[in-house]
Amino acid sequence: MILDAGLLIAVDRGEYTARSFLAATLQEGAVLHTTAPVVAQVWRDGSRQARLAKFLGTVEVHDFTLADAPVVGGLLRRSQTSDVVDAHLVALALRLLDSILTADTPDFSAITSHLGPRAPHIHHWP
Repeated sequence: MILDAGLLIAVDRGEYTARSFLAATLQEGAVLHTTAPVVAQVWRDGSRQARLAKFLGTVEVHDFTLADAPVVGGLLRRSQTSDVVDAHLVALALRLLDSILTADTPDFSAITSHLGPRAPHIHHWP
């Protein structure tokens, strides 16, 4: 599963829903992914974000590379949207054939609506 910022923020805050979700996910053996730009959205002060730092050690964090740029740009063009971070998550989901967990379902639906059956499944985070 590919994580947007919402779950990372909930982990950072120590929210019960995040702890419960993570316990269930890890018990199932799921691999969690996110991107470096998503981490940048939530990272503010490492000395105060110990929970987040520890959690990120269990997540595969993918860089935004030059190879990603044309895919992301194409997604933005076709969807007529402008959120590079969200489009990068969609590009990662397409590459890994995985789903996305987000609190911003409409934003992701706008980016994926033109993809038809190959669109990644978007799960809504509480």
